Formats: sequence, C-alpha cells, structure tokens
Amino acid sequence: MTLCLAVLFATLRIGLKSRKRRLAGAPPDLNLIRLHLKLAKPVVFFAIFGFVGGTLSSTLIRGWSLFGSSHGVLGLIVASLLGVTAFLGHRAERGEGDPGVHGLLGVLSILGASLAAVAGFVLLP
Repeated sequence: MTLCLAVLFATLRIGLKSRKRRLAGAPPDLNLIRLHLKLAKPVVFFAIFGFVGGTLSSTLIRGWSLFGSSHGVLGLIVASLLGVTAFLGHRAERGEGDPGVHGLLGVLSILGASLAAVAGFVLLP
C-alpha cells in the first residue's frame, strides 16, 4: 500500500501539471495525459484491491470487527473516493464531465489515503 500511495502522489502531480496548463489556456500535453492514465488506472485497481484484501484479512484471519478501526473507515472512504474519481476521469478522458471535479476528488483521495496510512500504523504488529 505504501507503493500505491507513492504512485497516487506521482499521478496527482502529473494531473496538477495538466490542470495548470489547462487553466493557463495552453493546449493539452498529450504525453502528460497519457502518463497520468498509464499510472492512474493500475494504481486505482491495486488500491481498491488492497482495501478488499485488508478488509478480508482483518475480519477472516485476525477476527477484528468490520470497520472497527479508523484505518478501516478511512479505507472505505478512500476506496469510494478513488472509484468515483476513476469514473469521472474515464468520463473526462472521453471529453465528458468536469475535469475540475475529478481533480478535487483526486486530491481528497490522496489526503484520505495519507490519513489512512497514518491510522494504520497502530495496527502493525
């Protein structure tokens, strides 16, 4: 999950560069967009996969209550945010929707993922 968080940050930085160009009125940099997509699609999959795996591990193997920790609750919020962000990003990729909302949800996803990572430290053995 630490690697996912690092790749999410890298994806966010690329998206912010693209946003800066868009707001400045510059034409889209297709290389930036391609790189953003190349990183975003797999990292969202792996982050959500990690959430599902962590949920199963905590309940089935460790016997913890479902979402009994702030780490689990934050993980649920982040997984949901990432899913919606990916959906809106897919729409933006096709020229539909507002890329600003996609970006805002992306920032919120990163902030939530960072909080979830910190909250997860207390769960380590």
